[in-house]
Amino acid sequence: MTEHSVTTPAIFGRVAVLMGGWSAEREISLRSGRAVLAGLQARGVDAYSVDAGRDVLQVLEDGGYDRAFIALHGRGGEDGVIQAGLELLGLPYTGSGVLGSALGMDKLRTKQVWRGAGLPTPEYMELRPETPAADVIAALGTPLIVKPAREGSSIGMSRVTTEAELVAARDAAARYDRDVIAERWIAGEEYTVSLLGDTVLPAIRLETPHTFYDFEAKYESDATRYHCPCGLEGADLDVLDALAAEAFRAVDGAGWGRVDVMRDANGAFWLLEVNTIPGMTDHSLVPMAAAAAGIPFDELVWRILETSLEADA
Repeated sequence: MTEHSVTTPAIFGRVAVLMGGWSAEREISLRSGRAVLAGLQARGVDAYSVDAGRDVLQVLEDGGYDRAFIALHGRGGEDGVIQAGLELLGLPYTGSGVLGSALGMDKLRTKQVWRGAGLPTPEYMELRPETPAADVIAALGTPLIVKPAREGSSIGMSRVTTEAELVAARDAAARYDRDVIAERWIAGEEYTVSLLGDTVLPAIRLETPHTFYDFEAKYESDATRYHCPCGLEGADLDVLDALAAEAFRAVDGAGWGRVDVMRDANGAFWLLEVNTIPGMTDHSLVPMAAAAAGIPFDELVWRILETSLEADA
């Protein structure tokens, strides 16, 4: 046990590690959950795997659990749904609450909140079936990135440069969500900043030969490069860290999470999205950032689990 930890495993009681679920990110969630479970058990926590189906609340109630570590990604787990159910059960859980989870999962509403707070995020438009592609390109220019509003892991995302590509990308994204957005493409360096409680972990610069940091680049490719230290120093790094922390607070994020940011050729930072339950696989970024800060994986999951104690206070 590290010097940081002042709690003992017994204080957590019986812990359900929620994984799987029914979203498009189910397989990634299972990988995250298994890693979290192993890390907690290695620290002596009385933790158990719970593959979250539609009956998950009944399973939790029948299982006599004292708290939940949420390792669910995507809909049903990262969007406030499971958090609301756990609130009804009175079961403490890790990470953001109902509001922060719902906002963080919704890229459209996240951008609306950020713009309302005066934070920099690329210009965008909501794509409805009746929205003329020519009008979108006239307003935002090209290239564009098209995204379903409520999906993670870059699922359903496409880079487009023509009206025909825009229409096809909108249709592809709409298979995952009724709300689709087109966002101005930011050319430059991509960074991700992980947050753990009040601590901003070392930023990571992402480098991929793919058009963008897509699903394959995130989880399957060995060609993706992760630079930590990220290459920024001094005032530039301070600005990035502060922006990420402010962006996370703006959507009511809590406990732990990750904010993705682009830096353009002029050195300006642009907020892309927030992740309130980031991946915890062997390719994942939060464990990588924690390791750079000297926090091993079992300590990381322990400290995330500690965020659930705040509900006991």
